[in-house]
Amino acid sequence: MWLYEGHEFTENLANDKIGFVYLIKNLKTGKSYIGKKLFVSTRTKTIKGKRKKIKTDSGWRDYWGSNAVLKEDVKMLGAENFTREILHLCKSKGTANYLEMREQIDRRVLESDQFYNEWIMVKVHRSHIKP
Repeated sequence: MWLYEGHEFTENLANDKIGFVYLIKNLKTGKSYIGKKLFVSTRTKTIKGKRKKIKTDSGWRDYWGSNAVLKEDVKMLGAENFTREILHLCKSKGTANYLEMREQIDRRVLESDQFYNEWIMVKVHRSHIKP
């Protein structure tokens, strides 16, 4: 279950948003992870010799981040020992990239052993950010 503003998040709360920035917290150790996830994935598929973009559900409902150590902890300790909180709903991929990076920098995730995060990688232009 994902939480947003203290309540269970459901798809109808997404409205025109394309993704979100999130915080996953290990309740046993206090260790956290900041990341982002889009609601829809776009894949390129060749159909009758032509490349087409196909949109599919990203699997966000069951998503536990991209960090291998975090995913291993979830497997070992069980999902009930973690919380998943949506910090920001985002209207664009650029906004999600920016807000993820801003949360990671503000929380100094690379400077503390209290975070699973190991990388901060982002390329965002001012025009990508939509209020």
